Amino acid sequence: MRIEQQTIGLTVDDSLMRVHLARPVEEGPWPGLIFYSDIYQLGDPILRLANRLAGYGFVVAAPEIFHRVEPVGTVIEPDAIGRLRGNDAARRTEIAFFDADAKAVLTWLREQTEVDEQRLGAIGFCIGGHLAFRAALRPEVRATACLYPTGLQNGKLGRGIADSLQRAGEIKGALFTLFGSEDPHVPAEDRERVLEALRGLRHETVLFEANHTFMRDDGWRWDPDLADQAWAAVITFLRRELSPAQP
Repeated sequence: MRIEQQTIGLTVDDSLMRVHLARPVEEGPWPGLIFYSDIYQLGDPILRLANRLAGYGFVVAAPEIFHRVEPVGTVIEPDAIGRLRGNDAARRTEIAFFDADAKAVLTWLREQTEVDEQRLGAIGFCIGGHLAFRAALRPEVRATACLYPTGLQNGKLGRGIADSLQRAGEIKGALFTLFGSEDPHVPAEDRERVLEALRGLRHETVLFEANHTFMRDDGWRWDPDLADQAWAAVITFLRRELSPAQP
C-alpha cells in the first residue's frame, strides 16, 4: 500500500532525537512499531527497510539511536571508519538511555490517532535487534522481531554489560528471531545459547544460510532472494500477533 513519510523530533532527557515516520496513506488505526536501525543510523538503506515495512500496514517510528552522542541527522557511512564510529557511539551510550528512548517512542505511538494503542510492537536489525529485544521487556509491546541481533549472547550493547538475555522471562508478548548461519557476530554456539535462554517464551526463530545484515541492500552481504523470504516470515509473524482483538 502507499505510504507517507515525515520527520519529527522527540526530546528525551534534554536530548533531541530525530524520528523517521512512515505510515499508510489509508486511514487507520494501524499497529504501531518502533523500528531500530543498525549502527549506521538512518541512512537510505535503513529508510528503505522502514518504508517497506510501513507499506505492509504499520505505523513505523524509527529513532536515531545515538542522538545523545552524535549531532541530529547524522548518518554514519557503512565503511571501516563508520564501523569504528558506530561501535564507539554505542559504547558511549548508557543502556538506560536506550531504554528511555524506547519508552518515549512507544508513548508517542500510543498517543497517535492513527495507531491502535493495543497493537504495539518492535523490530530491529543488528544492534537494533538487541534494542528491539529490550523494548520487548515493556508490557505494552505485543510482538517483537529481532533480525540478526548482536550482543544478546554476551551483553554487548552500550556502556557496561546489558542484562537483556537474563531478563528474557519478563517478555510477555510474542518474539521472533532471525539469524544467518554465516554471521560472524553470532556464531553457532552463541546462537544456540541465545535460543536456549528463550525456551519457554512465545518464540519462533528462523535460520537462513546468509551472512550478517543480508537484508540491507547496499553491501556485498545483501541477498535479495533470502531478504524477500525473510520479509515474508517477519510480516506473517507481525500480522498474526498484531491482528485486531476479537470482540
